[in-house]
Amino acid sequence: MLEETLRWRSTYKPEEIRWHEVAVEGETGKVFRANFHDRHGRTVLILRPGKQNTTSIDNQIRHLVYLIENAILNLPEGQEQMAWLIDFTGWSITNNVPIKSAKDTVNVLQNHYPERLAVAFLYSPPRIFEAFWKIVKYFLDPKTFQKVKFVYPKNKDSVELMRSYFDVDNLPTEFGGKATLQYDHEEFSRRMAQDDVKAAKVWGFDKHPNGFTGAEVAPEPETLASPAS
Repeated sequence: MLEETLRWRSTYKPEEIRWHEVAVEGETGKVFRANFHDRHGRTVLILRPGKQNTTSIDNQIRHLVYLIENAILNLPEGQEQMAWLIDFTGWSITNNVPIKSAKDTVNVLQNHYPERLAVAFLYSPPRIFEAFWKIVKYFLDPKTFQKVKFVYPKNKDSVELMRSYFDVDNLPTEFGGKATLQYDHEEFSRRMAQDDVKAAKVWGFDKHPNGFTGAEVAPEPETLASPAS
């Protein structure tokens, strides 16, 4: 698996993807890094498949890979995993994720970022999702399968499990918490541009991908505050 990942990284070059190359995929906020962590300090990615805005599966996967790399870049010291929160608001059979896209996502996550995912909470998926899940679950290896948790607002045990991972004051209302979830594409783009500078330094690139040196770009942001509740 390590050899395959090294070969994949040498050709796909995920560390060289820059936000301006995938920004159009993020215009609706269908996937983005949250400005809060779980109780263990893990970076959180929020996925909202109901906000799909493009049709190219390759570009969608490239966007997701960029955000996985960004989530890893922003892990606190001593933490190596991330958490996913999946909101099904607006999801329907008409904007359903293609099976190929789901399979490609699973393959990238399992084969090239093994053990990076700690848990994925699927919050209140509609009943029609069950048919989709029956297919997708066969792509998951046993370890990944165990990390997928379904949460239903009326199921007390599933809600309590989710709250054992997240502070309810940080958790957005879309996931049963008290915080307000707002995605501002311009603000998020600014944060990603700053992180691109940080990534360039981590990977030893001499210059910012747009040709600017780090000194000519806005300074790296401090730790992001929790969202206002």
